Amino acid sequence: MNARDDAQLDPLENVETIRRLPGLSDADLPFHGHLRIKEHLMRETARSARPARTRARRPMALFLTAGAATCAVALAVTFGMNGSGEQPPPARPEPAAVQLLDRVALAAQEAPAPAVRDGQFLYTKTTGHSTSLSETGNGGMEAGKTDESAERWVSVGGAAGTLTRTARGTTTDPAAGKDKASINGPTYRFLETLPTDPDRLLETIYADARLNHGADSGSTTGPDQEAFVAIGDLLRTVEAPPGVSAALYRAAARIPGVVLVPEATDAAGRTGVAVARVHEGERTEWIFDKGSLRLLGERTVLLKDSAWGKAGTPVTSVAIVGRGVADRAGQAPKQ
Repeated sequence: MNARDDAQLDPLENVETIRRLPGLSDADLPFHGHLRIKEHLMRETARSARPARTRARRPMALFLTAGAATCAVALAVTFGMNGSGEQPPPARPEPAAVQLLDRVALAAQEAPAPAVRDGQFLYTKTTGHSTSLSETGNGGMEAGKTDESAERWVSVGGAAGTLTRTARGTTTDPAAGKDKASINGPTYRFLETLPTDPDRLLETIYADARLNHGADSGSTTGPDQEAFVAIGDLLRTVEAPPGVSAALYRAAARIPGVVLVPEATDAAGRTGVAVARVHEGERTEWIFDKGSLRLLGERTVLLKDSAWGKAGTPVTSVAIVGRGVADRAGQAPKQ
């Protein structure tokens, strides 16, 4: 897809993308408003042809992650880009994204829970890169990639901490303990305590997001984007109980500005369908396998040329290539 197509997504095409996905039909979903949505999309697409007011774009912030419902009527998504800024995200999630997240949630809920016990470790292997800027000899800025491939062992109950192995070496995070685990530093036991009702779960995530990204915090991220990023981190970093995973996807479907991307490629070269959110000229995408609807990975894509790269460049991209349960940190997971 070219730079223009990458920045401007067709909402009607997105509905057709959802229809073609294998496995589930709209009749299987808790979301039954697809006919009303089609009519609404036609109206919103015509409305989007009118000139859109734009806002000045703040300095770009690159989000490097540590490792990521029902909606009767929603706004269609068209990203109006020009030299001075971008059209703000819509007030509601895109219907096609809501439908995809509903399907992903159903698939996650039907997956078997990992057989774990206290003292064991949840293992995740990822491959990917991040981007950083460095000053050149003539005073300019140059973008460079950093390998973010990693193996991570997270203590099931938090008592033994987390071991992370990367190309830069091995690090050990201190034991979180039952009372110290959090949204930003979860363990499997902590995830088991989260509500499986999407609305209650989203309230919990927003409460955490507003602490550092709410009004008067000075943050340019904002609670909506921070909530989306936090859910993505949770889904990618530690495998959650099936009910919680499903609730996280349905909670994400309630975040303003969530859209569908018909095709995206993860850091391992696998192509899938994605849900995403745009913030400050970047689109953060969660990529799913089109057949199994399994989470493949996450990436952040530039929507306009900048010092970080050309429009369409993934400035961060992390793919999940292995998961399992291990008896000891640093040990290969059980087969």
